[in-house]
Amino acid sequence: MRALLDVILIVLQLYVWVLIISAVLSWLVAFNVVNPYNQLVRTISEIVYKLTEPLLAPLRSVLPSIGGLDLSPMVLILIIFFLERVIAYYIYPMVF
Repeated sequence: MRALLDVILIVLQLYVWVLIISAVLSWLVAFNVVNPYNQLVRTISEIVYKLTEPLLAPLRSVLPSIGGLDLSPMVLILIIFFLERVIAYYIYPMVF
């Protein structure tokens, strides 16, 4: 059971990194640092979009619009940190 909890914690940590990559990539495209028509950039952005959008879309519909700022990745990262702490402090010690 502890191995399963360790895998869940690792997946949550990797997903936080995917969210950070998504935010940085969107900034790089918005400020014309990278070319969105480049095949490699387009492939990476599609993969990141498909990984993050299922969880970010419901948050975007709930969160209020703040002048063009998208706070949904930050809220999702905070939720993931909360889940990690709950698993580490409350669930993990209860498993033999």
